[in-house]
Amino acid sequence: MADTTGFLVTEKLVKRFDEAVAVDEVSLSIGKGEIFALLGSSGCGKSTLLRMLAGFEKPTSGRILLGGQDVAAMPPYDRPVNMMFQSYALFPHLDIWENVAFGLKREGLPRAEVQQRTDEMLALVQLTPYAKRKPHQLSGGQQQRVALARSLAKRPKLLLLDEPLGALDKKLREQTQFELVNIIEKVGVTVVMVTHDQEEAMTMASRIAIMSKGRVLQVGTPEEIYEHPSNRFVADFIGNVNLFEGRLSVDEADRCAATTGIGEIQVGHGVSGTLNMPVAIAVRPEKIEIGKRRPEGAGPNLFTGKVKEIAYFGSYNTYIVLATDGTKVKVTEANTSRHDLSDITWEDDVYFWWDDRAGVVLRD
Repeated sequence: MADTTGFLVTEKLVKRFDEAVAVDEVSLSIGKGEIFALLGSSGCGKSTLLRMLAGFEKPTSGRILLGGQDVAAMPPYDRPVNMMFQSYALFPHLDIWENVAFGLKREGLPRAEVQQRTDEMLALVQLTPYAKRKPHQLSGGQQQRVALARSLAKRPKLLLLDEPLGALDKKLREQTQFELVNIIEKVGVTVVMVTHDQEEAMTMASRIAIMSKGRVLQVGTPEEIYEHPSNRFVADFIGNVNLFEGRLSVDEADRCAATTGIGEIQVGHGVSGTLNMPVAIAVRPEKIEIGKRRPEGAGPNLFTGKVKEIAYFGSYNTYIVLATDGTKVKVTEANTSRHDLSDITWEDDVYFWWDDRAGVVLRD
């Protein structure tokens, strides 16, 4: 379990390239043993931030504290940090054992210690039987584990992962995510990883920082980020979401409501806002129910529309419903049985509804 105190701390970290601000006053506190993800679209500043942590880029201003020591001005080779790149950067002419041992030999460690650490790392990533093979004789997932073993062999205090699974196909990537987390947790190293893959961040990280235009918009656990986004960008970036724009019409301690195009939407929490202020109500598609008959005992958030699109994804169906005001509403419905066949089809008039606890009010 990760320590909650700040083992890695960035204080108002800034990186400018001429007039462009790549990283804009980023302050983070990452606990010892934590797997922390920097998540955002291309150009958001996450890779530049990672390179500053590694020492490959010098901050324009701000501090980087690792275990209480300011390492911002320290060259990469003096930092107790190792970085694993998306390409893995394995030496094709060396076998797997020699690849893992390379950094240890460069440090001039005694032969017996190099042998012990290399053997330990290969056992950890379950590649001992492949020690004498060359990298091209391994699968992509195995090469990725070799790169991880080499990164961990030097026992860094901080491990940086740059799109660690980007070179793998989808099925292998999903399988490797769990393997990677298990290995990292056994070693107990602190990890900062960069990814643009939401599922990867949600699966692997204990906490996530969502970045956009050089700034951190929200930091939280995967559940916090998904269930309680702090603004429209985060809500829209993570998973699928319906955003209903409107104005605040009721605001009490335990509930509020907003007047939107589809009607008044009730939400089971207050916002301490100003009546008539513009807001957006975020509702995830899987939290919305759909049916051709009016549901008995439905709450206030009951609306009508016409089905315009249906997509079958195996484990769930997605419906695009055109509400009475022209708003497109996405609804997903799980296929819990092999024989599930919905009676809803294109152009059907339907009801759709959700619990007042399903929505989140967003001001920004």
